[in-house]
Amino acid sequence: MPGDPSPARAPMPDAIARGRVITIVRGEYSTAAVLGVGDALSEAGITAVEVTLNSPSALASITALSERHAEHQLTVGAGTVLDVASAQSAVDAGARFLVTPTTDPDVIGWAARRGVPIFPGAMTPTEILLAWSSGATAVKLFPASVCGPGYVRDLAGPLGDIPLVAVGGITAENAAAFLGAGVGAVGVGSWLIGDAEPGGVRRRAASLVASLGAER
Repeated sequence: MPGDPSPARAPMPDAIARGRVITIVRGEYSTAAVLGVGDALSEAGITAVEVTLNSPSALASITALSERHAEHQLTVGAGTVLDVASAQSAVDAGARFLVTPTTDPDVIGWAARRGVPIFPGAMTPTEILLAWSSGATAVKLFPASVCGPGYVRDLAGPLGDIPLVAVGGITAENAAAFLGAGVGAVGVGSWLIGDAEPGGVRRRAASLVASLGAER
């Protein structure tokens, strides 16, 4: 229930807490192509991937990735979750975390009560606080490229206890700046995935991992 000072809240998946990166797969990719992306990410040291539900064969891709990789190797989640029915379908397909583009207390509460980590999208302080008080594991700051790392630092004054994941326009060039500003993780999509060619994905993923290692 929004406003509840002690809502149910699923913990941050270890793969995200340690790796600090969620790769976002969105686009006209076949399940076979998504599997190739998953292999490349895992080989480069990225351990969390989100398949958005507005992608073709998203549920099949989530299932295939979950069956191919142990959770500690690649933790698979679902993105662009818009309602409870979609959340249920994603979890049934094998998603171990959920990401939403907006702050919907019904979807957040549904996931939190079932122990499913959820990262709802928010931008303003009011939205961020509502998402957190509804039971978010962490709040997805979106679109992060519009806000910038300075906005993250400003939020830390009144809302510093709320963990954030920066999403939108993240690349190897700015990911470390967002992490340095205080977010717990970043979500990286089109820059990293490109045309889903595994070699390119592997190279970009490795450069991202290296940039974050330098930030530590």
